Amino acid sequence: MNYRLGVDAGGTFTDFVLADDQGRIHLFKATSTPEDGTRAMADGLAQISEKLRLSVAEILGRTTLCVNGTTVGLNALLQHRGVRTGLICTAGHEDSLEIRLGHKEEGYRYDDTYPPAQILVERHLRMPVRERVLSNGTVHTPLDEQDVRAACACFRREGVQAVAVSLLWSVANDRHERRAAEIVREMLPAVYVSVGTEVFPQMREYTRTSTAVLNAYLGPVLGAYVARIDRFFQDSGLRVPVRYFQSNGGMASRAVMVARAVNAINSGPASAPMAGRHVARPLGIEHFITVDMGGTSFDVTLTHQGRTPVTKDNDFLRYRIGTPMIQVESLGAGGGSIGWIDGMGLLNVGPQSAGATPGPACYGRGGTLPTVTDANVVLGYLNPESLLGGRLAIDAAAARQAIATHLAGPLGIPVEKAAYGIFRIVNNNMVNGMRRVSVERGYDPRDFALIGAGGATALHITALAREIGIRTVLVPQLASGLCAFGQILSDVKYDYMAAAPMRLDAHADTAQLEQRFAALERQGVAVLQQEGIPPERIALRRSIDMRYVGQVHECSVDIGTLAVGPATIGTIKTAFHALHKQLFTYDEPDSLIEVVNIGTTVLGQSAAQPPQLQQAPSGGQASRAISTRRRMIFGADSAAIETPVYDAARLGAGDSVAGPAVIEEPTTTIVLQPGWQARLDASGCYVISAQGDAQAHATDAASRSAHARTSCGTHG
Repeated sequence: MNYRLGVDAGGTFTDFVLADDQGRIHLFKATSTPEDGTRAMADGLAQISEKLRLSVAEILGRTTLCVNGTTVGLNALLQHRGVRTGLICTAGHEDSLEIRLGHKEEGYRYDDTYPPAQILVERHLRMPVRERVLSNGTVHTPLDEQDVRAACACFRREGVQAVAVSLLWSVANDRHERRAAEIVREMLPAVYVSVGTEVFPQMREYTRTSTAVLNAYLGPVLGAYVARIDRFFQDSGLRVPVRYFQSNGGMASRAVMVARAVNAINSGPASAPMAGRHVARPLGIEHFITVDMGGTSFDVTLTHQGRTPVTKDNDFLRYRIGTPMIQVESLGAGGGSIGWIDGMGLLNVGPQSAGATPGPACYGRGGTLPTVTDANVVLGYLNPESLLGGRLAIDAAAARQAIATHLAGPLGIPVEKAAYGIFRIVNNNMVNGMRRVSVERGYDPRDFALIGAGGATALHITALAREIGIRTVLVPQLASGLCAFGQILSDVKYDYMAAAPMRLDAHADTAQLEQRFAALERQGVAVLQQEGIPPERIALRRSIDMRYVGQVHECSVDIGTLAVGPATIGTIKTAFHALHKQLFTYDEPDSLIEVVNIGTTVLGQSAAQPPQLQQAPSGGQASRAISTRRRMIFGADSAAIETPVYDAARLGAGDSVAGPAVIEEPTTTIVLQPGWQARLDASGCYVISAQGDAQAHATDAASRSAHARTSCGTHG
C-alpha cells in the first residue's frame, strides 16, 4: 500500500489529505502553529497514525509523494517580517521602488489620502553602481566593480541578510548583472542573493526589480522553513524529498523553491483549481468559480473551459510580482475575521483576524473579540457543542457574550441581529471578491458553478450563490481540505521566460523566436530530468506576450505546443486578436502586432494515476439522517426557525435535502438557505441547486451582474 500526502498549512488550520493507491482518501485537520509549523504537522501525522493503526514511520515509509503548501511567505510579507535586504541597482535608479509605474495601484491612482506602500529596502541600502547597458544589449558604460565591492562592504556593516541585484536593460545583456552577483557571493558568502534576470528575465525595469527584491526579502525566511520541514519529515521516516507548492499551480523541489521564494507567496490557494477540476469533471462542468474560506482569508479563482488563468505583473499586497501566478483574488474574510464598529458607528468585518491564536471567542482559547465563527454559532448554523468530529469544543455562551459586549450593546440592537449583520457583511465582502474575478474580467457568473473549499465556506455558500446569481453549487465531502487534495493531483511545474521584442511584420525573424523557445525548453527539461522525471512524463506549453504597436500593456497568448514559423504566425495572430477582444471588447485586425516576451511552462507529470474521490454508497431515505433540530436565523428581522440538522454519515448517493437545513460533515458544515436543495452525488460531492424563490433571486442577481459586465467591459 502506497500513499500520497498533501499538507496545506493555513493561517488557522493545517489540512492533511492522505490518499492510498486503492482510492481511499482520508482528511485530517490540526490547529496551525505559525511559530513552528512542525508542531501542527506532528499533530496531523499522529491523527493519521491513530486512524490507520500504523506508526508514523510506516506511513511515511510508504509515501511516494509528499507535498506542502505553505503560508510562510505570505505571512512574512503581510507582517513585514522578511529579512534586512539590500539592493544593487544602476546608478540613478535607486528610487524605482518608490516611483513604481508613476502611480499607485489600480483603485487608488488618484487617492491622495492612500498611504504609500512600505518599501522593503531602506533608502540607504539601495546602492547605485556605475554601469549602463542599452536597450539593444550594447554596453555603453562598463560595470564599475569597485562600486559593487563598496556596496558589499556597506551591506556587511549594516547586517544585511539578502541582496537583490537588478540592473537596467539586463534582459538585453545580463553580463553586468551576473558579474555583480558573483562579487556579492564572493564577498558575502552567507548572504542570500536574488538576481533580476534569474528570477524574472523579462522586460519592465520596475517589475523585475520589485520581484527580485521580494525574492530576496523572503528567501532566507522560506529557506529556514523548508530546512525545518525537510528535516522533520526525514526524521519521521519519509524516504522521498518533500515537494513544495507554488503560486503558479504546480510543485517544486526544495532547491527551486528556496531559489524562487517569491513563488511561494500564494502557495496554498493556487491548488484549488486543480481540485475543482477533479470535482467538476464527473458532473460534466467546465466553468466554475472556486471559493475557499478558511479561518483567516477568503480566496477566489475562476476556471473557464477547464483552464484557470495564470497572470504576470500582479500587484499583490501592494507589491509588484512579475512571475506567473494562478489568478487568485484574496481578501481578509475568514471564520476568524473580527467584527468591529468604526468611527461613524457602522458595523464592519475584517480584515483583522483572530487567527489560530487566540481564535474566535467560541474556541475557548482566550479570544474575546466577536468573529464570523462566533456569529455562525449564535445564528444556530454551527454545532453549539463541538466541531471537527467532537475534537474542538465550542463555547456558545462565549460567542454570544463577545457579540453582545463589542457590537450589540454599543449599537443598541439584539445579539442575533448583530450576528446576522456580521454574516451579511462578510458575505457582501466575499461576493465583491467573486465579482472581481468574473464580472470585472468579462465573465457572466450565471455561466459558472460555484465550488466550495475550506472549512468555513459551506456555511455561507448558498447565500453567496444567491447574491451573485449562481444557480449550481458543488460542495465535495473533502471541501475543508480541498487545497491539500489539489496538491497531490498536481504536476511539477517550472516557468522559463525571456524578453523577445519583435514586430510581427513582413520582416519578422520567426526562426529566432523558435530558437529562443527551444533554448528555454532544453533548460527546463534538463532540470526535470535531474529531478528524476523521465522524458515520457515531461510536457511543454508555450506562451507569447503580445500587443498592438503603441500599446503599453500586453496580453499573454497561450499557443500550446505550436511551433513558431511562417506557417503558424497567422494562427498566432488570430489567437491574439481573439484574446484581446475577449478581454477588452474590441480587436484591431489591421493593426501591427509586436512580441514583447516569450515563456515556456515545463510540466513533470506524476507517474501514478491520480487518486479518485471515493464513491458514496447508495442512499435510502434522507429523513433518517436527521440527528437533531436547532433554532436558526435566516434573516435580519426573521424569527428563529426550528431547522433539521442532518448527520452526513447517514446520507447516501441520491439522497436529497431541502433547505432550510444543515448538513454536518466531520470537518465542514453545509448551510442550505431557504429555497436551496442538496443532492449527494455518487462521486461524493453535494450538488446544490436553487429552487423557487431562490432561483428567481439568483436570476435577478445574474442579470445585474451581466449589466455590470456590459458597463465595465468598455473600459478595457
